[in-house]
Amino acid sequence: MKFMKIGTKPDTFYTEEATRTVISDIPSDLTIRINNVCFLLHKLQVPLVPKCGLLQWLCSDSDDSEIVTIDLHDVPGGEDAFELCAKFCYGITINLSAYNFVPAFCAAKFLRMTESIEKGNFVLKLEAFFNSCILEGWKDAINTLQTTIKLPEWSENLGIIRRCIDSIVEKILTPTAKVFYIYFTACIFCDSLQVSWSYTYTRLGYNKKQHQSVPKDWWTEDISDLDIDLFRCIITAVRSTYIPPPQLIGEALHVYACRWLPDTTKSRPPHSSGSRTEESKGKSRRIIESIVSMIPADRGSVSIGFLLKLLSIANYLGASPVTKTELIRKAGLQFEEATLKDILFPSQLPTDQHFHDIDLVAAVLDSYLALWGRQSPAPAENGHLLRSIRKTGKLIDSYLQVVARDVNMPISKLVSLAEALPDVAMEDHDGLYKSINIYLKEHPDVSKAEKKRLCRMLDCQKLSPEVRAHAVKNERLPLRTVVQVLFSEQESGSRTTTHKPELTTRVRQAPAEAEAKQECNNKLQHEGVKSRVPETIERDIQKRLEAKMVRGESEKGKKKIGEANSGSEVMDPKQVFQRRSSR
Repeated sequence: MKFMKIGTKPDTFYTEEATRTVISDIPSDLTIRINNVCFLLHKLQVPLVPKCGLLQWLCSDSDDSEIVTIDLHDVPGGEDAFELCAKFCYGITINLSAYNFVPAFCAAKFLRMTESIEKGNFVLKLEAFFNSCILEGWKDAINTLQTTIKLPEWSENLGIIRRCIDSIVEKILTPTAKVFYIYFTACIFCDSLQVSWSYTYTRLGYNKKQHQSVPKDWWTEDISDLDIDLFRCIITAVRSTYIPPPQLIGEALHVYACRWLPDTTKSRPPHSSGSRTEESKGKSRRIIESIVSMIPADRGSVSIGFLLKLLSIANYLGASPVTKTELIRKAGLQFEEATLKDILFPSQLPTDQHFHDIDLVAAVLDSYLALWGRQSPAPAENGHLLRSIRKTGKLIDSYLQVVARDVNMPISKLVSLAEALPDVAMEDHDGLYKSINIYLKEHPDVSKAEKKRLCRMLDCQKLSPEVRAHAVKNERLPLRTVVQVLFSEQESGSRTTTHKPELTTRVRQAPAEAEAKQECNNKLQHEGVKSRVPETIERDIQKRLEAKMVRGESEKGKKKIGEANSGSEVMDPKQVFQRRSSR
């Protein structure tokens, strides 16, 4: 950071309560009141009034011997800025930097400390420092720009904001090779250089000393210290000057969001009703709404993880519906790229008892499915779209297995999310079965009706043999589901046999299947099924068997099948359960 020292005399200002006085043998004849502070100064014994055009005009009607009191409550920068100007007039040493330049310059302009009043005045020296040091530096320009938020109108009218922004944008647009050269030489010859572009870059795995090139986003971390309105001005100026890669703008937005917005990914933020918290949330709402409006329209300019994180923060802050809708739309465009880690967020609503924000995922999934369904040709016939929906299906499978462990997660939300996916999204239902099993294990008090509603999502034909074997032994499942799994197992076995009469008899069951069906039999007995299965299941089984016999079989084949069945263990599924239940 650059400094400029002006004046040679030691500091003779001292403060007693709300009064600031200059140590002098000459009595004070000028009182300046600014807010609650009084300055006891001198009119003509020191070049205070001669250097300030405003004070000359205000004291013009008074006698030299008269004590004058002047109120300057509207001086920009307040009493501290005025003290800098007064010390300059007294010749007291002052140090100017990027942090006090703006109030000093605005106050000097207000007091009319220009060359037309006296040669070598304060405004001239401040302008020289501004042009040769602040605007030529990198961090000095940023720090000076940040201080303008306390005096926005004065800074705008005096051109400080515009000139700082132009200086910063010019350096951002400088080729990275030149940036590295300036930074490298500044580190070696910093005492003799007028320009130092030392920048901040603290990303993991990056060491400036080990890299011979500067990353393209070298500037993003430093400008993230700016107020959101000034940050927007920088981004707008960069995008209007040349067309940067959308990912570069996206990275700048990501860095800024991490710097200023609350992190809602680790735990549910505390909900406080204090005015200070509400004021902080109001500022954060303004920031997130500005960030969302600056996201480039190009797909992939920001990651899906960043979009989902912004959506979670927007829910917590209570951002506008327009902001949330835009985030859901943008996230839906890239949802197929999401990972399980990207969609695991705690619920931000104080009324929610469950931990995971399943509503957020459901909203983005709906947006994705709406877009996917509008694709042409038909999504199911398009290879890319088919891969996309199945990748999304696997993601939701994994997500359901996680949220199923939430002890407060209602079945309705779980079912709604699973049923939102089209049939083509899931090649198999093994993952869905795991989710159901986990949920039933973590929620042992679920009613029979809710169990049936949960298991109704399962398509037993899409279960693998291993999962079927597990399902028929699963005591948590409703009886009806277990029976359906058994019948789907029988149908699967029937499809693997040929149409030869000698092979149409019952195939010897594998040990695992026999054990599984024995478990089902025990379950039937335990639940009070004496000697029959429900009539609806009987009719369904009978229809399926009749359909199998009709398809492609001759009368002779049917006769042989009947003869073979007459000597087998079971004549039909009804008798299977009758015999097992009577054992």
